[in-house]
Amino acid sequence: MNHNIRIGKNNIGADAPVYIIAEMSGNHNGELHRAMRIIEEAAAAGANAVKLQTYTADTITLDCNTPDFRIDYGSLWDGRTLHDLYREAATPWEWQPQLALRARELGMDCFSSPFDFTAVDFLEDMRVPAYKIASFEITDIPLIRRVAKTGKPVIISTGIAHREEIAEAVAACRDAGNEQIILLKCCSAYPAPYEDMNLRTIPQLAEDFDCLAGLSDHTPGHTVPVASVALGACVIEKHLTLSREDGGVDSAFSMEPAEFKEMVQAVRDAEKALGRATYDLTKKQEDSRWLTRSLYIAADMNAGDVLTADNLKSVRPGHGMHTRYYDDLLGKTVNRNLRAGTPMAAEYIDGYSA
Repeated sequence: MNHNIRIGKNNIGADAPVYIIAEMSGNHNGELHRAMRIIEEAAAAGANAVKLQTYTADTITLDCNTPDFRIDYGSLWDGRTLHDLYREAATPWEWQPQLALRARELGMDCFSSPFDFTAVDFLEDMRVPAYKIASFEITDIPLIRRVAKTGKPVIISTGIAHREEIAEAVAACRDAGNEQIILLKCCSAYPAPYEDMNLRTIPQLAEDFDCLAGLSDHTPGHTVPVASVALGACVIEKHLTLSREDGGVDSAFSMEPAEFKEMVQAVRDAEKALGRATYDLTKKQEDSRWLTRSLYIAADMNAGDVLTADNLKSVRPGHGMHTRYYDDLLGKTVNRNLRAGTPMAAEYIDGYSA
């Protein structure tokens, strides 16, 4: 299993920074200049990549108005046909080389989700560095095989898949000789409720399928992406729009630029905070150790006085004897005059060694 995957100039793995993808989807609203601005905002927010979708209404579904092809399951798009929705949401193919070029100019990777073989051929001509399999395409084994045979990293969302379907998709990649697999935990609800995310599945995906794992997120805000970092997510994908008020097929569950930037910063902060498993102290921690507890003389004493709970106390700071000696010192006689506030030392008791 390849536990370190490279996309463009970015390493992806447990010891690498989280790879953050801005999903454009249909948020261009049919306007090329808006698509360009989304890419520019993604770069300004600190995204590592922009992801497109490569399909036409005719390559993803049939132009059919029967009940099978009408949306009616309590979603944002109820009442529409699949063909009508995808015709509106599709990113024109003639835009995509321009969008990819702009992303590269801004230092980001640009790749796409293909939805049929013609899209894969088109994206190969564009020389995309990776592929994304959308949640609803995880059951399209011929498409997954075709993508895997390119030899490029394959990122697979698992939003609607049972475990055995995930296993079949992973096997399709491996049977094609491709071990560069990243599985994304996803809840295919738009927007997705927090209680349905089950983020603890992220490390389980990595363990069960011996691959990298991450998150494709449709929840509001950045709480879920940040939480996923603590669970080992190597990739985070989030939809980006210029403004939810502008509408569009995916705007309701997409982040605006300022929100996306906040998410990226929060993810980077979380990465720093996770650090590594260690009992070593930082310099700042070492410098703070003077404030720990130790034994101090708490009342003026004369030579020959006995140490008691009234004149020997465990207090801050930490310049006196360790508190582990407290019980043993009680009842012992001091060999000199000691002022209150003196750090206790073994030499104040004849013949005592700590």
